[in-house]
Amino acid sequence: MRLCAFLTTLLMSGVGVAAAAQTVFVDQGDDWTPGLRAAFYTQDQGSRIMPLAWMRALRLPDGAPFLHDALARYGYLPMPDRLDDDLPVGFAINGRGPRMAVGMTCAACHTREIDVNGTAYRIDGGPAIVDFQAFLQDLDAAVLAVLADEDAFAAFADAVLGAATDDAARAALRAEVAAWSHRFHTLMERALPEPPWGAGRLDAVSMIFNRLAGLDIGSETEDYLIPDNIAVADAPTRYPFLWNAARQDYTQWPGFAKNGNDLLGLARNLGEVYGVFGEFHPARKPGLVFEHDYLSRNSANFDGLRALETWVWDIGAPRWPWALDQELVRQGQAIFNRPVSAGGCVACHGKRRGERRALFHSTYATPILDVGTDIRECQILGRTVATGVLEGASIPLLRKELGAEAPAFEVLGVAVIGAIIQQATSLGGGTGIEAASAGPEVLADDEFMGRFDDLRGAFPIGEAGTGVESAAGCRYAARVLDGIWAAAPYLHNGSVPSLRALLTPPEDRVATYAPGPAYDIEAVGVAAGQTGFGHVIETTGCDDLASGNSRCGHPYGTGLAEAEKRALLEYLKSI
Repeated sequence: MRLCAFLTTLLMSGVGVAAAAQTVFVDQGDDWTPGLRAAFYTQDQGSRIMPLAWMRALRLPDGAPFLHDALARYGYLPMPDRLDDDLPVGFAINGRGPRMAVGMTCAACHTREIDVNGTAYRIDGGPAIVDFQAFLQDLDAAVLAVLADEDAFAAFADAVLGAATDDAARAALRAEVAAWSHRFHTLMERALPEPPWGAGRLDAVSMIFNRLAGLDIGSETEDYLIPDNIAVADAPTRYPFLWNAARQDYTQWPGFAKNGNDLLGLARNLGEVYGVFGEFHPARKPGLVFEHDYLSRNSANFDGLRALETWVWDIGAPRWPWALDQELVRQGQAIFNRPVSAGGCVACHGKRRGERRALFHSTYATPILDVGTDIRECQILGRTVATGVLEGASIPLLRKELGAEAPAFEVLGVAVIGAIIQQATSLGGGTGIEAASAGPEVLADDEFMGRFDDLRGAFPIGEAGTGVESAAGCRYAARVLDGIWAAAPYLHNGSVPSLRALLTPPEDRVATYAPGPAYDIEAVGVAAGQTGFGHVIETTGCDDLASGNSRCGHPYGTGLAEAEKRALLEYLKSI
């Protein structure tokens, strides 16, 4: 009855008969309204992949428009009611005229659809089942094809500029496309791994480091590039779910980011924008706050980021839409609440009050633990990069001065915190820097700087309790498990396809699986039979914990009797 009522509300609210006829929107609580969903799907955060006219003019090798299926071939989800019907959920538009660009917003990576017996179930805030690497590779190839063939470029230019445009304008367009392609292809050539991440996974941290250190902080004469700062992104993780994300007192898989208030959320999300097609080129500016300008060439939409973070608080955990055996649920809850030594989960994943970092919000405690899983994610966090134009940059009282080389995390911290504080000290709170020259007086005010004290630990690598490496391996965040049924595959690197497989001893877990939307309600996770992506994820065992794909670790619950496992799975479906 709850699901039927929700669908009735959905149809009456104007989300659209076409979408509702094809998709069941899973109940995620009364606070998550159809209006918020639509806003979440399209809110600009400042990402700019390329001019929208370019993407609409690009062609695939078979001649079809690049956007012919609204990118459904990569797993991105349809949004039939939007005016720009060639763009899927999570792709936003910003700018005007020739500067109108298409970019990604957080819904692209955090909206999920699963398929059960031919019915699609939409889960907002869920980990997307998308092949981001294939999208990147195909976009790179499409632009290279335009530049390699005169007829292809002529057709592209006609679509972008109009057939009657003069030769000078066409030459200028070619130069602009070539400059874009040089930067993008350099990133693709150096960063994308083989074997690929596969659908539902990516190495987000490496790609943030690569874009910031490799594409943003070089000299203007070198097109801002520092190619040697780009490393292979070979530590794939599954996309995390967003419900409860703002409530965890630490976020990111290795738990390196303090969390729990709007300022820390902004820091986390601004770093994400830098990694997902944000335009950002800091520059030395003596006499300015921090002696660097972090805003003039920064496309981040601060208002959009604040809005998205506010909405994340409203996304409820999805409620299991099928029948439950309530007696099994009761038995499973008792097992969940056992000590770890008896196969229980509550010690790591139970709800306990975390650190209080906001007046009106409390957080969940997020233990950061080494449970014997793959360590590659921790290894990449120790990367050191050339600092380029940020050499000598610092945030007084908050971040130390950067040398010619520095940990990539320190470079990211300076770039994020510098932009946030400069934006806050600007006239009208906008993204300009007109008032930043008055910053030293403002920054000397203890009350003002007190607002930003939390940023000291926004990226707290090396702090006690949040360091990324333990003596034995790698620590990861143990999140509250509400809605965990909708977050397959499992472990931080997505190496285990279902909760049933996770309750299997590591040495007996499946070594390969095909990612995709087909869902197994008994195994609680990715179904064995998939179509669409044609990719198989190959995992390694406990003999190779640094592969990025090890299925080892987290042995908890694997010794339970089969009846106990069934009961625990039934309870995990219910929360």
